[in-house]
Amino acid sequence: MIYFDSAATTFQKPRTVADAMRNAMATMSSPGRGGYPAAMRAAEAAFDCRTELAELYHLENPEQVAFTMNATHGLNIAIKSLVPPGGKAVISGYEHNAVTRPLAALGAQVSVAAAPLFQPAAVTAAFDRLIVPGTDAVICNHVSNVFGFVQPVEAIAAICREREVPFIIDASQSAGMLTLDMTALGAAFIAMPGHKGLYGPQGTGVLLCGKDVPVRTLLEGGTGSISIQQEMPDFLPDRLEAGTHNMPGIAGLLAGVRFVRQLGPEAICAGERQLTFQAAEGLRRLPGLQVFALPDLAAQAGVLSIVPEHMDAEALGAALADRGIAVRAGLHCAPLAHRTAGTLDTGTVRLSFSHWNTREEVSRFLVAMGEILR
Repeated sequence: MIYFDSAATTFQKPRTVADAMRNAMATMSSPGRGGYPAAMRAAEAAFDCRTELAELYHLENPEQVAFTMNATHGLNIAIKSLVPPGGKAVISGYEHNAVTRPLAALGAQVSVAAAPLFQPAAVTAAFDRLIVPGTDAVICNHVSNVFGFVQPVEAIAAICREREVPFIIDASQSAGMLTLDMTALGAAFIAMPGHKGLYGPQGTGVLLCGKDVPVRTLLEGGTGSISIQQEMPDFLPDRLEAGTHNMPGIAGLLAGVRFVRQLGPEAICAGERQLTFQAAEGLRRLPGLQVFALPDLAAQAGVLSIVPEHMDAEALGAALADRGIAVRAGLHCAPLAHRTAGTLDTGTVRLSFSHWNTREEVSRFLVAMGEILR
């Protein structure tokens, strides 16, 4: 199988990830639930994972790293910590349902900083117009999961700092590939999955919490700390980690983060962009396709969308699957992004790459595309 759906989940993982998970199953119990060796090994693995992530994203304290089930879980915590029912939020025109649905559930007043694809200056200007006093939170994804558009989060963060508005970054498509300095950004929260660019297992995620940012709980329960108290602890990460930890997942995530740090996010990004460029250039030579990429891939990461002019996107995705090529077709859980880009009626066929993909795979994909379109 040629796997080009890493924007959903990286299917190929480093061998160390599976090894770490098996080891955790055999040697670890739960952190904070005892002083015996199995519990202590779990506590050490959890702390090591927090520490690696804190260093990668420039947090002062590993305790600012909270484990979640996925990025959606973290985004729900972040949004509901800052936006009250009926509150005001400003979001980009490329947000995922993981942002728009929690805001809808809150009945929030949402302003959309819509701007054309691959135009960071236009995005910044749109946010600049909409971020006003009384805004409860600004939310923006670092990279669009549909189009790979790298949004100007540094510029948006600067506006938020100047106007004292909390900023939430959805790093679902950028974690492990693009660098972020949370301290310099001054972000309130950064949410990310473990199972995409960090090469961890499904069912893992991370919420980076800003210093002294108020945090509301989604779940209450046992934490292994202050058990006599009936309120959740008021300190991180315990406040956000009710119940038993997913230690095989955390151990696998730790191995994935170490893999990313060993290679370097910049090197991973460069490899993915090379494949994106090869695919975009090859697809432009085929008839009947709309390719969403600038010639120099300006402001674009390792995600590429196309729309066939004479074929349904879902049908093209199925035809590729019949040839052993995994892509995603449809709206990708991001109808707002499609509305902004003008593809809501058609959806797109999306290719998304990882460290494990090769130029030879892209060449085989282009041959298959030619056959299908003919």
